[in-house]
Amino acid sequence: MHSKHVYRFLIAGLLLLPASLFSQETTKILLEHADSLVHSSKIRPEFQRLQGNVRLSHDSTMLMCDSAFLNDEKNFVLAYGNVDIRVSDTLNLYGDSLNYDGNTKIAKIWGNVKLIDNETTLTTDTLSFDRTTEIASYLYWGKIVNSDNSLVSKHGYYHTRTKEFYFQKKVILINPDYIMHSDTLMYNTISKVTYFYGPSTIKGTEDSIYCENGWYNTNTDVARFRKNSWIYHQSQVLTGDSIYYEKRSGFGQVFRHAKLIDTVQKTTLMGNYGELHRVKGYAYMVDSAVVQMVDKKDTLFMHSDTVYATFDTGQNIKHILCYYKVKFFRRDLQGMSDSMAYHGRDSTLSLYHNPVLWSEQNQLFSDSIKLTLLNSQIDSMILYNNAFIISKDDTNKFNQVKGRNMVGFFKDNELYKIKVVGNSETVYFAREEDHSLIGITRVYSSDMLIFIGKNQIKSITYINQPKAVTSPEKDVSPYDLKLKGFKWIEEKRPLTKKDIFKW
Repeated sequence: MHSKHVYRFLIAGLLLLPASLFSQETTKILLEHADSLVHSSKIRPEFQRLQGNVRLSHDSTMLMCDSAFLNDEKNFVLAYGNVDIRVSDTLNLYGDSLNYDGNTKIAKIWGNVKLIDNETTLTTDTLSFDRTTEIASYLYWGKIVNSDNSLVSKHGYYHTRTKEFYFQKKVILINPDYIMHSDTLMYNTISKVTYFYGPSTIKGTEDSIYCENGWYNTNTDVARFRKNSWIYHQSQVLTGDSIYYEKRSGFGQVFRHAKLIDTVQKTTLMGNYGELHRVKGYAYMVDSAVVQMVDKKDTLFMHSDTVYATFDTGQNIKHILCYYKVKFFRRDLQGMSDSMAYHGRDSTLSLYHNPVLWSEQNQLFSDSIKLTLLNSQIDSMILYNNAFIISKDDTNKFNQVKGRNMVGFFKDNELYKIKVVGNSETVYFAREEDHSLIGITRVYSSDMLIFIGKNQIKSITYINQPKAVTSPEKDVSPYDLKLKGFKWIEEKRPLTKKDIFKW
């Protein structure tokens, strides 16, 4: 498959050649000088044997060697020893031996072959050069040196007019800053841009890169990678369908299926467009943006319009900001808010502007919420201002706890204890074991301590002069069954990770 790319470019190169090259009449190879000329009717009678400082010309091309056999009738020459072909002012070919056909204008050179074109030098064992198409080719290992770049490949083609090399099979480019391996690539010796047409890797002191299509400017360190593109930098991985990357500034743009992975924090930023500003220490994702945070037992998936992250000096994620329309899912905890901030130093996740959390059968909300993580698991949470907990029992009644602030505690990622601080209120449906209703309890207290087990409220301890009233359901007004500020928005709860995209 990869050879098709090379042949396609060769054909394209031929189409771009001047028509005059194909319409020229055949001209004869001319003898300019030789120290001696021998013609033997017994030994190769069709050839003239030329010896000593041989110099031949064909059109504008000069051929020099130690000795040669010239066939005037077939317009063909065999040259040996210190072969030197001067194709133009900048292009010279050297080798030990040569076959040259003046009719086809094709030269085949072997033995210590060297092609020099301005600042570019190609060395190989056997080389074919077509003066009509101006293409040099080798089929068994060659090396070019151009400025700071050295390239080695098994097969190669050089368009001397466009200054482009096409390489196949085990291609290696060596630069002082990196080593590049590829299956198929093209290199322009003027622009110093490398084009990839197969699986390719670039390994440098800071970055390791993989792609299967794209280009890399070895002069400016600016690149575009396509098809299975990956950039590895310390513990950070950047990937996507297409990546534009400036190595020196650390700036990158990622298009479609973009991912920025922190392998230490086990956190991934995803989207269909993203930017990386490594020197400035931040990145962001938009268009179906998602944060994925992995812990020992579960994974949290969080979506928002924009996901923004900052890095520490080790390129690990330090802070994550999500805005707007935040929604997240993990099996044991779901939530939504207007915006979110994650701080890696103290492992806290803060939700702003009327956030809502769902934990098993419990719905929690307040003006803002802060979750604290320990060893990648939820350890505690704080609900600030107008804190509310609602749980729905199996008779479609709502147990409610309200207070100024609340502190929740988790064990194995399950909420088991809640402390309500300030202006506590409760509406609680007390039931027998058979779920028959005992009565409705309303309690007012300064503080409360609530224990939860098996996803239900097990006990409530009221602190500081509680006022409690338990009444039969028939004696309680429907307006008193719900505390002020009550809202039940179960329909907005994300039940799968796909639901985080539904607002």
